[in-house]
Amino acid sequence: MRLGENGPLLVVGAGPAGLLTALYLAQSGHRVEVYESRPDLRRAEVDAGRSINLALATRGITALTEVGVIEPVDAIAVPMAGRLVHVDGEVSLQPYGSAGEVIHSVSRRDLNVILLDAAEATGLINLHFDQHCRSIDFDRGVADFSPYRQPEAGCEVEFGTLFGCDGATSSVRPFVLEANQGLLQVEPLEHGYKELTIPAAPNGGFQLDPSGLHIWPRGGFMLIALANPDGDFTTTLFMAQRGAAASFEALVTTEAVEEFFARWFPDLPALVPDLAEQYFANPTGDLATVRMQGWSVGHQAVLLGDAAHGIVPFHGQGMNLAMESARVLGRQLSANPDDVAAAFASFEASRKPDAEAIADMTLDNYLEMRSGVLDPDYVLRRELALELERRHPERVAARYGMVMFTNMAYAEVKARHERQQEVFTRLVAGATTLDDVDLELAAELVEKLGPLPSQR
Repeated sequence: MRLGENGPLLVVGAGPAGLLTALYLAQSGHRVEVYESRPDLRRAEVDAGRSINLALATRGITALTEVGVIEPVDAIAVPMAGRLVHVDGEVSLQPYGSAGEVIHSVSRRDLNVILLDAAEATGLINLHFDQHCRSIDFDRGVADFSPYRQPEAGCEVEFGTLFGCDGATSSVRPFVLEANQGLLQVEPLEHGYKELTIPAAPNGGFQLDPSGLHIWPRGGFMLIALANPDGDFTTTLFMAQRGAAASFEALVTTEAVEEFFARWFPDLPALVPDLAEQYFANPTGDLATVRMQGWSVGHQAVLLGDAAHGIVPFHGQGMNLAMESARVLGRQLSANPDDVAAAFASFEASRKPDAEAIADMTLDNYLEMRSGVLDPDYVLRRELALELERRHPERVAARYGMVMFTNMAYAEVKARHERQQEVFTRLVAGATTLDDVDLELAAELVEKLGPLPSQR
């Protein structure tokens, strides 16, 4: 069965995953209908407190470049060269990688606007907003949609192939799982998040250095801030939902909030005059990892993005993972033009190990961000990784760099990192600074690692 032979192509979800998927399909000449449960954000107010600025890295850049939208995205991206770590009133820079290796802070809304405009500009993609997917009947090949506030106004939409790209709480996923008897595992994180905004300075400039990701690590919790082009910073507090003195459950009064920030983040109140007001106005978000088996239903449907592999935000890879998945799916469809079902099966078989690997690495990165960056052993290992990468660029790369600055398969990144950690553990034993490390022994051990895995 060739794509489009048995009926219209339907994409559910108009976030980055859905719009990238639609753009890849349009590049191949297909007409696509995109259904989104929310209003058109170009014409509606966006709820505050739910954005968590996106970190755009190589994987996302590659996909955006392939569909021809990287130029307008560049205009809204703020480059960040490393982590700016706030400890005891001092700020230190921990570079992400070698010179020139940066990630980019982008507004979720602004990126989505660019992708929506690009989708409409193709002339092949029709966008339908305020349309919630209520049910899917694979036997009849129809999906039922209705506005949230007008369930009586529902309509059935015929499809030949449906792409479920509607996020971690996907409405499509239950029907796919029912049809293929798949397995779903949702792993809630005991920590949640609260978004705040550091406004621009009175002159419109930045109140903090915009060239890095600001992070206030506090062991069991942390605060981060990412710059926006207009001079403000999207700031997010991550900590336990309940069960600890530093938890969202404990901060229920203005006095408690003010005391908490004065103690743990004393520089923030001066930057955010309405700190307590923002804290109570913005919602507290939940976080979870989504793992599943059974991403597709024959040639009729496939899940991708957070609907198939949702991860927590601590490696800045959720969007990049989703965009790369759209790119990988496009390649699988091109490799199997006469057998959509085979393309979908191959997509899951090749992509699931990568999704599992980055999910695991992201959870590890949360521990690293909130406490590891304070550990002298961690700092030394990171310095050693960057030094050995400089000396042996074909054999050593820091895990962060492999994740953020390459298209290397995530599963291969994870495996390579584990092998390199064995080497680093041996080299830093008894060392307190990089000068204490035996770099001649390092060269011998690195040689045995062999070349780095190739990129896709």
